[in-house]
Formats: sequence, structure tokens, C-alpha cells
Amino acid sequence: MRSIGVTAPADIPLQPSPRRHVVFAVVAIALFMASMDQTIVATGLNAIQSDLGAELTWSGWTITIYSLGQIIAMPMAGKLGDHFGRKKVFLTAVVVFTLASLACGFANNIYVLVALRAVQALGGGAFMPSATGIIADHYGPARDRAVGMFTSIFPIGGILGPILGGVFVTYSSWRTIFFVNVPIGLVLLFLGWRLIGETARKPADRMDVRGLVLLAALMLTTMYGLTNLDRGLVSPWFLVPVVSGVVLAYVFVRHTVRARAPFIPMTLLRGRGFGAMNVLNLLFGGAAIGFGALVPLYAEERFHLDPLAAGTVLTARGAGVILVAALAVLTLRRLGSRIPMTVGFALIMLGFVLMAFPPPNTNGYLWLMMAAGITGVGMGVSVPASNNAGLQLAPDQIASIAGLRGMFRQSGSIIAVSVMTAVAANSASPAMAQAHGFVVLSVLMLAAVPLIFTIPDHRGNW
Repeated sequence: MRSIGVTAPADIPLQPSPRRHVVFAVVAIALFMASMDQTIVATGLNAIQSDLGAELTWSGWTITIYSLGQIIAMPMAGKLGDHFGRKKVFLTAVVVFTLASLACGFANNIYVLVALRAVQALGGGAFMPSATGIIADHYGPARDRAVGMFTSIFPIGGILGPILGGVFVTYSSWRTIFFVNVPIGLVLLFLGWRLIGETARKPADRMDVRGLVLLAALMLTTMYGLTNLDRGLVSPWFLVPVVSGVVLAYVFVRHTVRARAPFIPMTLLRGRGFGAMNVLNLLFGGAAIGFGALVPLYAEERFHLDPLAAGTVLTARGAGVILVAALAVLTLRRLGSRIPMTVGFALIMLGFVLMAFPPPNTNGYLWLMMAAGITGVGMGVSVPASNNAGLQLAPDQIASIAGLRGMFRQSGSIIAVSVMTAVAANSASPAMAQAHGFVVLSVLMLAAVPLIFTIPDHRGNW
């Protein structure tokens, strides 16, 4: 029985494709590769800085620009996938990502590398929405479980990225971080072209190019401003982009309300269930992606762990995700979305609070491993449910919804990192400032829990 608010599209396959598991593996590798590249460069920053003679701030932009590019690419790829077909968008993303990775490996100065990372991000950001639609199309009635398992791959790639990056930098060169994507990309291109079936397309309405440009400009200016928050609230590097973002937001909303076929319909931004999901995804991105990335720095500052030990703390979080994600997927139809999301949020909050308040005379490494493992379990429980909670609201717009979800989560990540680094930079005790940040984010997540119960609690497949 379907819950109120679930719209069944007419083109859902009645039977799953016999190639579905192979297709799952192909698109899963692409998603893993894109998510891993979001964090894998972190361990190579010093090597990049030294080899290219770059300033640390510009080296750091190799990470920041990738997040900004994904924020723009995700909603764009989602809309284009629904409009032109997901296979075409996916294969185009593979080509862009692979060629950009090859070019990054040959970059001879930091400015070229940053620009190429932006192009790479456009390809990588397009994987999630297009591949989510492909999985749904190939699994038919079992797509709820398949999508839940598939989207759990993204955080795992981000967690393993720094570890693999450390191996490449230690035993080879930072350029290997990019070159390794090339053979994988070529294999994915061939397999995707041969194995992925053509997906249904919506009627060819005229593309809302103005809406696309407005949204891209809005996200780029606002997120760029937030990355400069550490320069001060009155700094033109922060103030001008953020004010411009506010103006662009007004223009975008005004255009969206008036457009006959807007790039992002208002129902996906604030319609029943969608408004709450967007807020929850923003907070989840800040907690799981943003603050999670700062845990190694916290381990070094407060517990004086060496960089290698600090980096391995996140392996406990990855283990937590892997251990429970499959079980969480299997219980989706019985439990619905609300219970797993509530339990998952509670565990993430508990893990953050434990990080902030370690008992005296405790082993800092073991304590952080335990706390990080708890946050990982919380992610593993909540991710499949939260992903399906949004998709089941409008199954005929799966790629668009997946793109928006990624956009809000990446935005939350940038906001969390920018605010926390700015606060820590102006604090006499950066480690304690970060500990307080864990508590503040936990309080915000707790305040948002009631939003979970405003979302239709669908049980069964969709």
C-alpha cells in the first residue's frame, strides 16, 4: 500500500533487468571513484604545494573547487538525466571525469590544476543523480533496496580517500592520484555503453537555461563567500559574494515561481516533504561530510596524535557504515523512513558529544575510534532511509531529486567546514572551539528531528 504523497510513474519496469547486478557494479565504481576524489587529494596537499611551488591557500583550493563544482553539477545532471536520458548523462560524465583526471595528472602549475579540478568535479558530480536513476530503472520493483544500498557507497568513498591518497603519495607521486582514474574511466565507459539500457525520458520541454544559470551562479557565489569566512564578516571576500548570493536567490525564486517549466520546480524545494528533506540533508551534509572531515585535525590538535594515527580514526567510521548499511537496507520496507532516520541522527549526535567530552585520563586514540565508529553506525542506519524518503515522494523525478539531495549535502559540508575553521582560526584554543562546534551541530540536529515526522512514512517498495 502506498502512502499519501507517493506518485507512481508510468514507466517503472514491471520486471528487473537481467543485467541489473552488473550495471549496479559499473555505476557503483563510478560513484565510489567520484566520492573518493573529493577527499583523496587532502593527503597530497603538501606534495602538490612543494612540487608546483604553490601557496598553501591555493593548494587547498584543489579540494574546495571540487566541492563547489559538484554543487553545481548535481542538480544540473539530475535535470538533464530526466530530460535527455540517464545513460547519456552518465557516459558524458565518465568522459569528462576521465579526461579531466588525465589533464590534472599533467598539470604544471597550481592555477591550471585548480581549473582542471573544477572540470573534473562537473563530471564527478553528475555520477550520483544519473546513476541513481539508472539503478532505479534496472531494478524495477526492487529499486528501493537497490537505491538504498547504492547511495551508501558515497560516504565510504569519502572516508577511504585520504587513506588511499596517503598510499599513492608515499609510494609514488601525487600525480598518481589522478592517473589511476584514467584506466578505470575507460573501462567504465566501455561497460556503460555496452551494458546500461536506454532509460525513459520525459517529454522534451524547452530547457530552462535561465533557471540553470541562476542556480549555478547562486550556489557558486554563496559557497565561495562562505569559504572565505575566516577572513572576517566584513571582509569583501566574504561579504560581496554572500550579498550577491542573497540577491541571486531572490531572482532565482522569482523566476522559478513564474516560469512555465522551471529548471527546479518549487515543489522539489518546499513542497510537501521536500522542504523538510532539504533541511535535513543540509544538516546531514554538515555533520557527516563536513565535520567528519575535520575529525583528524581535531585528533591532532586535542589529543596530539600524529597525522597517520589521526587519519586512521576515520576508518572506524567507515567500518560502522559498512557494518550496518546492508542491514538497514533490508529493513527499509518494514520500518519505513522515520525510525531509521531518527535512530541514525541520534547515534551521530551521540558520537559527536562523546568526541567533545572525553573522560579524563583516557586513551585519546581509542576514545575517538569508538566515537567515530558510533557516528559511522548512525550514518549507515540513516543514509538508506533518508535517501529513499526523498525519492519515494516523486519517483518520476528520481534523478532530479538525487541531484538536489547531493547539492544540499555538499552545501552543508562547505558551510560546516567554513564556519568551524573560521571560529577555530580566531580562537585561543582551536581544539576546544572544534569540540564546542560538535556540540552546537548536535543541538541543531536535535532541533531538526521533528522535521523527520513531517515526511510521509512510506513502507514497502515504491
